[in-house]
Amino acid sequence: MKILLENTDETHSMTMPEIVSSLKAYDITAERKSIYDDIEALRLYGMDIIGEKSGKTYLYHIGLRDFELAELKLLVDSVQSSKFITAKKSNELIEKIERIASKYEAKQLQRQVFVAERIKTMNESIYYNVDIIHNAIANNVKIKFQYFQWNVDKKQELRHDGEYYLISPWALSWDNENYYLIGYDHKAGIIKHYRVDKMLNISEAEEKREGKQLFRQFDMAIYAKKMFGMFDGKEQSVRIECVNSFAGVMIDRFGKSVPMIKTDEEHFAVNVTVAVSRQFLSWIISLGDGVVITAPEDVVELMKDEIRALNCRYGIK
Repeated sequence: MKILLENTDETHSMTMPEIVSSLKAYDITAERKSIYDDIEALRLYGMDIIGEKSGKTYLYHIGLRDFELAELKLLVDSVQSSKFITAKKSNELIEKIERIASKYEAKQLQRQVFVAERIKTMNESIYYNVDIIHNAIANNVKIKFQYFQWNVDKKQELRHDGEYYLISPWALSWDNENYYLIGYDHKAGIIKHYRVDKMLNISEAEEKREGKQLFRQFDMAIYAKKMFGMFDGKEQSVRIECVNSFAGVMIDRFGKSVPMIKTDEEHFAVNVTVAVSRQFLSWIISLGDGVVITAPEDVVELMKDEIRALNCRYGIK
């Protein structure tokens, strides 16, 4: 059972001589007839052992397993993305998950998903889309898909008049409980991200991926920190001054390595690189008293414009 589970799957089989040889490695000698009896016993036990004839040879492999490969990938992603699980424990759990798969499938479980928040739930469309994206990354090919947005009638509207997007996938990121594809858009010549749950009719393309040079210098963890709600904006270095009680908020958002400069006994400042978007400005506003952007001047002016717009929207002069 151990030999078949570790060495076979739907695309890898073993011959009878190979099974005999593998048993010898465990100091077990067995004849063909006894192995036939053992295989039948394992089938009665509930294992889906499939024997197929190829020429004059019979090949054996495990068919259905308790966990499908796509399910194991999802478990690995969930373990990696859970903030409350330490790195050491995550590695231990992933190794255990890998032992459920064949040695060939286990290689596909050694994946990286970059996460900003802990995973909560996932619908069926994301489940299958994520698996296709991971396969495309492993196969070094582009993906094509349609992209939609919701309208006021709660119906899906295809963007770009239903035209298919052709993107080179490089990684997946969790941010604010949403899964995002991070990829290279050849037409635009830039890195872009897309909500996985808004992709339709996704499939692998024949073209090889592009953007390798760009992603060699690309830090996914830093990218996730810069984005607020994964909204694009002009990337700038921004100085934020805070009262000391906001130290934890800054560390939670930008990481423990963020430099914190004491300005006096009650205040500190951080200089961070962010994508300056309305979502970033809204995040600053949401923190209330004790947090203020002080540089650069153009970002300060953007904040003033945002505050004026809010005042006007609510009838405040």
